[in-house]
Amino acid sequence: MLQGSYVALVTPFKDGGIDYSALEGLLEFHVENGTHGILLLGTTAETAALASDEKEALLLFALQKINKRVPVMIGTGSHNFKQSLAATRRAKELGADSALIITPYYIKPTQNGMYQYFKAIADEVDIPIVVYNVPGRTGVNINSATMVKLAHDCPNIAGVKEASGNIAQATEIIRDAPQSFSLMSGEDALNLPLMSIGGKGCISVTANVAPKLMSTHMESCLAGDYATAAKQHRDLQKLNWAMFIETNPIPAKESLHMMGKIGLEFRLPICPLQDANREILRKVLQEYKFI
Repeated sequence: MLQGSYVALVTPFKDGGIDYSALEGLLEFHVENGTHGILLLGTTAETAALASDEKEALLLFALQKINKRVPVMIGTGSHNFKQSLAATRRAKELGADSALIITPYYIKPTQNGMYQYFKAIADEVDIPIVVYNVPGRTGVNINSATMVKLAHDCPNIAGVKEASGNIAQATEIIRDAPQSFSLMSGEDALNLPLMSIGGKGCISVTANVAPKLMSTHMESCLAGDYATAAKQHRDLQKLNWAMFIETNPIPAKESLHMMGKIGLEFRLPICPLQDANREILRKVLQEYKFI
């Protein structure tokens, strides 16, 4: 079962290319600090800015370094069905534990269109699939009825990364989907509320900076210790907020740079923080004693 704290890992760059030395350091940072799973090529990885050969090289490198020590999820979705299918097949070939497939963006498909899209991929590739619902980025929401139907009709659709911010929708999915189906929080500010209604974990931006705090928080929730979990959630609130002071992954990469783990490099149109926001972020990181 998909559960616990999965980090939506950033992609470190150096001199225009992927910084593999820094990437290896990040992977070890997460293994050592109890991260339960690693998502490669998610939104936070600036995947849209990576060329096909870069994606392949990153996956080969990261999977070899992780070496099955923690589960690996690979982002394989796009707005092109054939590309999404091919990428999901490749994730299976590489030995990924699951694939994260985003709802097709820009197209604004109907609910039936999304059902047919995800079912077609699930029918073709025998790998656990996590549907990524993030209407703020894609312009379309996969509703609870469609998600539940997919969960029942496609045994390998194993979960959803729910980032709609709609607690009622998440509640309906958890209530009506098979018991083995995992709803994973896709918005760190809502991790505790979603866990408290039956969520199984999170796919987290904040975990890039605070892997131990996030993995411990998820363990408290999974153990049903919500008194401890509520305190942890309150303690994480300012950091969760700071990770979205500007568009993700800008604050996460700026934080990791301040922590000495990566160089500060992005690919346009992603760009560094405004100076005022950088100072706000720096103060938050100092409060948490990360710098």
